[in-house]
Amino acid sequence: MENVVLIIHLLLALGLIAVVLMQRSEGGGLGMGGGGGGVMSGRAAATALGKVTWGLAIAFIITSLTLTILAAQDARGTSVVDRLGTPSAPTEDGNGAPALPAGDDLLPPAQGDNAPLAPRAD
Repeated sequence: MENVVLIIHLLLALGLIAVVLMQRSEGGGLGMGGGGGGVMSGRAAATALGKVTWGLAIAFIITSLTLTILAAQDARGTSVVDRLGTPSAPTEDGNGAPALPAGDDLLPPAQGDNAPLAPRAD
């Protein structure tokens, strides 16, 4: 079910992009310099492409909400950390505070262990 809605959602997105790109540019930001029919004017021109754009946009929003609801139902009671298989919280000491790592883990390696190689003299 989720895959079907996702495919419809992607087709709607591509259709919405195509319809918006086919529309005539009215110049000026937000249609203010185009004369009429812009976003800021009193009444927008009801063209066929405008109606298709609104229909695709509404369908796109509906499929977005549907995908969100389906994903929320699938993830109910689980966490991303649970899926990874790692512990969600570090171990605690007796006072309820997180345990500190051992001091050896914080120090850099000793010079004898991983000493860098001397540059070659050519």
